[in-house]
Amino acid sequence: MNVRRIRLALSLAAILPAAGWLQAQTSDYPTPIKYVVVIFDENISFDHYFGVYPRAANPQGEPPFTAAAGTPVVNGLTATLLEHNPNGAQPFRLDRSQNVTCDNDNHYTDEQKASHSGLLDQYAAITSGTGAGCTPNLSMGYYDGNTVTALWNYAQRFSMSDNFFATTYGTTVMGHLNLISGQTHQTATQTVSGKVANGSVIANIDATADDCSSGSTVQMTGQNVGDLLNAKGISWGWFYGDWTPVTTVNGKAQCTSVFDDHYAPFQYYASTANPHHLPPTSVAMIGQTDQANHQYALTDFWNAANAGNIPAVTFLKATATETGHPSTSDPLSEQAFLVNTINALQQLPQWSQMAIFITYDDSDGWYDHVMPPVVNQSNDSSNDALTGATGLCGTPQQGAYLDRCGYGPRLPFLVISPFARQNYVDHNLMDQTSILRFIEDNWSLGRIGDQSFDTLAGSLLDSFDFSASHPKPLLLDPGSGEPSGK
Repeated sequence: MNVRRIRLALSLAAILPAAGWLQAQTSDYPTPIKYVVVIFDENISFDHYFGVYPRAANPQGEPPFTAAAGTPVVNGLTATLLEHNPNGAQPFRLDRSQNVTCDNDNHYTDEQKASHSGLLDQYAAITSGTGAGCTPNLSMGYYDGNTVTALWNYAQRFSMSDNFFATTYGTTVMGHLNLISGQTHQTATQTVSGKVANGSVIANIDATADDCSSGSTVQMTGQNVGDLLNAKGISWGWFYGDWTPVTTVNGKAQCTSVFDDHYAPFQYYASTANPHHLPPTSVAMIGQTDQANHQYALTDFWNAANAGNIPAVTFLKATATETGHPSTSDPLSEQAFLVNTINALQQLPQWSQMAIFITYDDSDGWYDHVMPPVVNQSNDSSNDALTGATGLCGTPQQGAYLDRCGYGPRLPFLVISPFARQNYVDHNLMDQTSILRFIEDNWSLGRIGDQSFDTLAGSLLDSFDFSASHPKPLLLDPGSGEPSGK
């Protein structure tokens, strides 16, 4: 790890204007992509899944992985980082039999403390899961291609990034809000103790406009990508596995015990909320504006697919047990969901014009050795703690919204498409709002505005080669993650 280079990046970020740190790409680009599917999973850092890619241990009895000749190198865990790590514990391999783990600490402030002015040496001490039965120094654990086999095989056939970051530090709600709006500010309430500070969401909090919310809630007042898509008449939908209520009492939805409105970000906006979880009025209306207001169950997506009318823009969220979230899910359950979903998507007639993006809402506090560039500064001494003794995250411009320190930790990101570059690693700087920006530009939607991170977002285009198409599906086994037939 080049500490001098990291410190230089931090110091530059603190003095350069946030809005000008990354030059906006202004050109509209028509592409062959007519269907975008975003699969948004839970709580994984890049190093946790891809830190040793493409070198798997291949112990006997586990699905083997051998990289293709010419597989490019990623910015992963070098021998030095594996054996002489600056943390209080070395990174260690989690075996396939250790697929179920405790949850780590991914709070906005604690993740900044773990990054420690770019030294990245406090993960073992600060973010590791604790409690009865938790593996010591858990946040330093990582999997390889014998456990996350499907993801490694997708990377071999399609494109991945090793320079993709959470838009800000923090938890699930923040990641979901950033995905659809590039914005954790614009709350109707300026302060909710421990959850909203200076008008910005800094922790998980429920949506005001959802019958199944409990405890503290918040309403977002700005725009999201759904508003932009509606203005252009583009079909879209958010499809969530735990969406369907058990029943309705006096017009109010009664949800299952595993429903989590943190996984339904459009519920935070009055314009795109479906408070009572009403179903679509017909299969033909899925993706259009009716009583469901673009908020659906996963089964609704497949009903639309079977009818030949999937939306142009689709967000898929697995049921809680299949998201990959530590403690409530695991990599093998996540793999089964991903493979079954992607196998089916590749066999739709729309596959020839489709791009599937796989990424995550946050890092769960899992260790990653790459210091994020600070493109948005914040100096709230109560919550910002990136720069050690000073306890801040750079010096923001006058009028900048606080408590949005970012970028946050590095995350996995894969592009699966007939137009994806094959066995390719994209090293360009990107974040969660790069997906938002791709959607905005592909359908000429314009920008969210009001300090949304979409104006800073790096382009995803280098992950594609639109001059060539490779439509042959890569069908994998949902259990092993290996190509079908092995």
